[in-house]
Amino acid sequence: METHTPYRYKQLSDLIVGMIANGTLAPGTRLPSVRAISEQQRVSISTALQAYRLLEDSGVLVSRPQSGFYVATTRRGTLALPSTSRPPVKASTVSISGAVATLLEHASNSALVPLGCAVPDATLLQSKRLDHVLARTARQYGMRYNAYCAPQGELRLRQEIAKRAMRAGHALSPEDVLITSGCTEALTLALSAIAKRGDTIAVESPTYFGLLHTLEVLGMKAFELPTDPTRGIDISVLSRLLDTKPVAACVLSSNFNNPLGSAMAEIDKKLLLKLLKRHDVPLIEDDVYGDIYFSSDRPKPFIALDGGENTIYCSSFSKSLAPGYRIGWIMAGLHAQKVLEHKLAFSLCSPSLPQVALAEFLASGAYDTHLRRIRRILDENLARMTHAIEASFPGDTKVSRPSGGFVLWLELPKRFDSRALFDEALKQGICFAPGDVFSASRRFRNCLRLSAAYEWNGRIEDGIRRLGRLANTLLA
Repeated sequence: METHTPYRYKQLSDLIVGMIANGTLAPGTRLPSVRAISEQQRVSISTALQAYRLLEDSGVLVSRPQSGFYVATTRRGTLALPSTSRPPVKASTVSISGAVATLLEHASNSALVPLGCAVPDATLLQSKRLDHVLARTARQYGMRYNAYCAPQGELRLRQEIAKRAMRAGHALSPEDVLITSGCTEALTLALSAIAKRGDTIAVESPTYFGLLHTLEVLGMKAFELPTDPTRGIDISVLSRLLDTKPVAACVLSSNFNNPLGSAMAEIDKKLLLKLLKRHDVPLIEDDVYGDIYFSSDRPKPFIALDGGENTIYCSSFSKSLAPGYRIGWIMAGLHAQKVLEHKLAFSLCSPSLPQVALAEFLASGAYDTHLRRIRRILDENLARMTHAIEASFPGDTKVSRPSGGFVLWLELPKRFDSRALFDEALKQGICFAPGDVFSASRRFRNCLRLSAAYEWNGRIEDGIRRLGRLANTLLA
């Protein structure tokens, strides 16, 4: 009979990990069914399932519907990691709106191989259940929700978001949450509430071009911080900056920076918060990729750590579930009243019906089931994409190895021109994101970002291989 201890499932998961490490279980091997392994190891079915789920969440195993659990395909690492960035030591005026508009126009063209847009494909998301909830809500309560809601958003959705925040170690009230039209509006509200035209904002380098575009529209300057492809920003450089120059705010990704995929360790996050507190500089954190992690535990956001009181938290469901619903949220803490005033001025409130449907979807537990599946698929997509890059791009290409999200950052030799590659790729029906749009100073011309957000198929793989051959030709 099984001894009921809280560690039995962990013992079983450790046994499986050991068998994978010593080669007994090779990548792609199908594991015994939950019932079979429960009998073999003399544990309950629930304990066996818990062990399998733990390994699935950490990326060791993958589950396939109607088939079972398999050892995940390990991602090779034969190519080096990208270099730590070395941006200029002064703030830059941002001017990238034209380049961003051109990129987004091509990225939305379904005739092109979709490697350029960091938005998950509807086929991959398979959010039919959410759409059914929306349709049912519209039929039953359409008239009720064809009206303005409270500026903060629908209470039920704010309650569900607050519940999920508690899982990440951040206790808050639904009153602390304000619903926005995606994370872009959240970031815009945060920046406009605490900074003014001409102010300097410290950002990662490279960083998301949407943030740079927002800074340009708001008339703010960007100070680009050196950023390591795995560890995140160089805190010592930020410290020297704060000692010598006025900085209105710092804007960072909580986890899995776009495009590098970097994620600061918790100890470094605490050091950063301590530094910002000493200088009384607010932090705006963008956590849109936080739920798409490949380890066993969700990394904590800054706002959930000691010293996070002067942090404005921004996120959305656009990267993990429903980009078309445009539902994001902001938790502004000390700046909540000013953010609310700006929300009223910008858009008054967000649409009610999608909020109600999403609240019901979250309450049902369907989102967690969806996340387990989407994490597995995106992790596998990145592995396959990495294989294709290694097989087709120049041998001295450097590639990021993110532990979450769904984008890869490629660095080629200094003489390489990703803009020239972009022009040639469009002629061959392929779209990607050239590196210079991820920098206010238009650096990273020799870099590019590829998105693994579409269902993996022959067209995607062929597009990457053709892109690699083009890169080889341009270098030669």
